[in-house]
Amino acid sequence: MGDLAFTIRELAPEDAVFSYPVSVVRDHEPAADNPGIIGQPRALRALSMGMSIDSDGYNIFVSGDHGTGRLSAVKQAARPLRGDLSKIRDIAYVHNFTKPDSPVVLIFSPGEGAAFASAMKEFTFQLQGLVIGMLAEKQAGETIDVEALDEGAERLLTPIAKRFDTVAVATHLRHVKTDVRDHAHRFALMDAEQVKNSSIFSRYGVNLLVDHSDTTWRPLVVESHPTFANLFGSVDRHTDIHDDRHLPYLSIRAGSLLEAAGGFMVINAEEMLAEEGLWDSLKRFIDTGSLVIQNSSNGSAEGPASGIRPQPAPLSVKVILIGSDTTYDKLCEHDDLFLKLFKVSAEFDFSMPADDVNIRGTIGFIRRTADKEHLLPVSDDAVAELLRYSSWYAEQRNELTTQLSFVGDLLQEADYWARQSGAKSIDRTMVVKAMDERDYASGITESRINSEIASGEMIISLKGTKVGMVNGLAVMDRGAASFGTPTVISATVAPGSEGIVNIEHEAGLSGEIHDKGLLILEGYLRKRYARSFPLSIYAGICFEQSYAEVDGDSASSSELFALLSAIGEIPVRQDIAVTGSVNQMGEIQPVGGINEKIAGFFTICKKMGLTKHQGVIIPKQNINSLILPYDVLDAIKARTFHLYPIETVDEGMQILTNRPAGVRNTKGNFPVDTLNRAIEDRLRKLYELSRPNS
Repeated sequence: MGDLAFTIRELAPEDAVFSYPVSVVRDHEPAADNPGIIGQPRALRALSMGMSIDSDGYNIFVSGDHGTGRLSAVKQAARPLRGDLSKIRDIAYVHNFTKPDSPVVLIFSPGEGAAFASAMKEFTFQLQGLVIGMLAEKQAGETIDVEALDEGAERLLTPIAKRFDTVAVATHLRHVKTDVRDHAHRFALMDAEQVKNSSIFSRYGVNLLVDHSDTTWRPLVVESHPTFANLFGSVDRHTDIHDDRHLPYLSIRAGSLLEAAGGFMVINAEEMLAEEGLWDSLKRFIDTGSLVIQNSSNGSAEGPASGIRPQPAPLSVKVILIGSDTTYDKLCEHDDLFLKLFKVSAEFDFSMPADDVNIRGTIGFIRRTADKEHLLPVSDDAVAELLRYSSWYAEQRNELTTQLSFVGDLLQEADYWARQSGAKSIDRTMVVKAMDERDYASGITESRINSEIASGEMIISLKGTKVGMVNGLAVMDRGAASFGTPTVISATVAPGSEGIVNIEHEAGLSGEIHDKGLLILEGYLRKRYARSFPLSIYAGICFEQSYAEVDGDSASSSELFALLSAIGEIPVRQDIAVTGSVNQMGEIQPVGGINEKIAGFFTICKKMGLTKHQGVIIPKQNINSLILPYDVLDAIKARTFHLYPIETVDEGMQILTNRPAGVRNTKGNFPVDTLNRAIEDRLRKLYELSRPNS
């Protein structure tokens, strides 16, 4: 008949507990120096390489979650490279005498742009003096001596040409000299005061957009609000090329890309992509290496009435995009040019190993934050508790979160509650209180759901047994807060050939991953039971009183238990909730949000009254994720709440039914009076009922 004995394995209280001893804090006090970015060795190496290589396409996409130190890491990686000033340039625009609507760009070595602008300002002043002097010497009715004016302009421009000896400057100065000659007749009609106020001389000025006279470091510009104007610069829309007082070159405004010339440009990827057309313009700039200053606020073809188009400015800029993993994947998949232009990916992880180096680094961050923000003294047991919550945030006992902003915020809030209570320092109890207060402040939705369960408005049983109904567990997110809540999963079975019908899918409330989980259940049934006969059932699975989209596969084991209960007409316990995904082999797989799920079910059990028998079935692999609230740990220690780690579907069914699952014998049959025998017999009967001649 076979051995029908079985064992229910419950997690021991000591295995449910996790904390960092105070001795760990004392043994890992950080050094006095700032270690910089913690726990991101891969990203830092990629950044260092990408920022050092000047070849085309070696721009960088920095991906990861907020708070993992992405921007700080960029600044840190740039620091040793910022002393090289070889690529920075001054950038200026001057009047285009042959094509006024296309101002001329001039590029200078650092400091030379300001010197040229000053020289041209002095030239204008001296030229005005020369004209005024010639006007004073001429007799009434005479004209100005053009040759003398030409020679005077030549004399004033020659030292400038010698000092700034480039082809572009020489060409511009020739045009200036010619323009002075061309305006001789207008000068002759003026008096001294009119010469001083004449707009003609504004044509000889310089619009210096980028001045590195006092620059000691390569620029690193962070564009926090990327728009066309902010990034590429702009041209005043009401410029008239025929009005000397509003010449086009004077209307050009620099953007952050010009300011970053020769250095590093940091842009938020999501904000950039939200601006229509901005990504395409940025790609064109990177691909060509020259900047076209837009003359429209939205970068479209429509520009101002003047149609001004400044000459492109050749720029050398290392572009660094900072965004999420999702954005990076999206650009890789949908933009063929992206990987050509951004050859370096610096991926920031959301967690790091809880090794000596990272523990010391996290403690150092806590100490520095306390000093920087002038917080109360932080005790060692408070630091140990912050480490515990760091692991909780990472959802692994052997890891810490790299989102140190979470740890810093929690420390700030602990300081607040310590001061509110009149404490002189931040100890462990204040850190716990800070977390409790967070839960309280964000717990309105959770309290409302629990009240609906307690009042019977939401129908959930926490005692007794039922056929085809299992309490699954879900995690609900609201902003930065999340909480677990039970959800009833029901299954019904009848003869038919439709297989498993996902009611959530039929109602348009099921995501693709959840749909896949249901298909896996059908695969499990075929492999486990339908060996000598076809699987012929019509089964409906539903999340009761759920009206939002369901996705993910963390409830697939719950759905399978409900389905097996319905097939075999086997009652299952309602005081045990279930979480875990399952594969076609019947192996239980780990899931996320395990602590929130357990805490959520415990909260409603406590509200309805603990019976000493309630608990949660979890995947065995999730033991390493358990960092539970202290009230849950107290209940586990008192044996009033229980955790059951399992590896297989059979183990879960045995806990839910208190009956043996049964193992096939040498003849391939399950023993009589076992769960699997009852399920297989019923499936065979459903097949027979489904046959056309039945």
